[in-house]
Amino acid sequence: MSVVELVRLALSRIGSSRLRAALTMLGVIIGVASVVALVAVGQGATSGITARLEGLGTNLLTVTPGSSTEGFTRRAAGSATTLTVDDAKAISALDGIAAVEPEISTQQLVQAGTLNTTTNIVGTTADFMPVRAYTIWQGSFLTDASVNAGLRVAVLGSTTADDLGLDASSIGSQISIGGLPFQVAGILQAKGSAGPFSQDDQVLIPLATAQHYFVQGESVRSIGVSVADADQMDLAKAEIQSALEQRHGIAADGTDDFTIQDQAQLLSTVSAVTTTLTILLAGIASISLVVGGIGIMNIMLVSVRERTREIGIRKAIGARGRDVMAQFLIEALTLSLLGGLVGIVVGVAVSALIGALAGWGFVFNPITPFVAIVFSLAVGVIFGVWPARQAARLDPIVALRYE
Repeated sequence: MSVVELVRLALSRIGSSRLRAALTMLGVIIGVASVVALVAVGQGATSGITARLEGLGTNLLTVTPGSSTEGFTRRAAGSATTLTVDDAKAISALDGIAAVEPEISTQQLVQAGTLNTTTNIVGTTADFMPVRAYTIWQGSFLTDASVNAGLRVAVLGSTTADDLGLDASSIGSQISIGGLPFQVAGILQAKGSAGPFSQDDQVLIPLATAQHYFVQGESVRSIGVSVADADQMDLAKAEIQSALEQRHGIAADGTDDFTIQDQAQLLSTVSAVTTTLTILLAGIASISLVVGGIGIMNIMLVSVRERTREIGIRKAIGARGRDVMAQFLIEALTLSLLGGLVGIVVGVAVSALIGALAGWGFVFNPITPFVAIVFSLAVGVIFGVWPARQAARLDPIVALRYE
């Protein structure tokens, strides 16, 4: 009997018991859909975050407290407070530095009328916009005068403004941040978000104001540095490192209490983390493929028992053991293949939905469905061989007497 005929018989058997076939394929469907969705979501998240980081420009350096990372753990960091506003001023005095902006941040409740939201309050300077590549949509940004005077003025990210029902007509109105009145100076142009890493859900206020009301002390969370010439990034990093080591009294063979990262390093770190998480989650999800394979094996064993007389008749009229084995193995393969195809469709749909909701879009890698199909067929072979061998080894005389 040809392979085409065996496939036709397998589809006929599956069609005659659709509910049982659907339940049998469910494990494979869930497994394949989970793997496809998680891989696509992971790639989408990586793509989205990468795009946001690249949007900050190639001439950006970020200085953070704590020594350099080993693996994914920052040594001596955590609550490190090794960077100050004076460090930022020292960096700005170096040659080849276009702009410097120190930052501190805290979470606060922001209210406008009857609407409120809890968001990130960033204390910064007037150089935030050129360093972080933001633009104003309406109103104006923080000025040197407002920063130096510690005025209670605020510039809102587009998401925060939407959450509070604020628009162009709200410039000059009052909002409450942490229970204190602030005047809305401007609203930023939307930059987009990558899942939880939204660049639009924040409120910017003068650094001195944030230090006075919300975060006491001179330490800062990070220092953003815009280098005048992107080709001189390595030289700028070396000069910043030397200046900070001198200011912090760190010996030549000592461990720095700060870290300087450029965009390439940030992109590499993000890519490594998201890739590792994607592989880990996909590996966990693939366990359900094994469960699906066990389900196929169970139903095929039941099918062998139910069709014992049929097997006996086929062997009595000349069918060889390998013919019977091929028939049952192709049935198992057909079940797993159909489950894999349905799982791919479900996985793509789920990942597209998640990408749309999260804001990073949908990234489709054609290799993923191909690998999913290969794994589905492998499941069919691995878990279909034993029932097929059981059917092939049946004695036709015993099988014909089976009731």
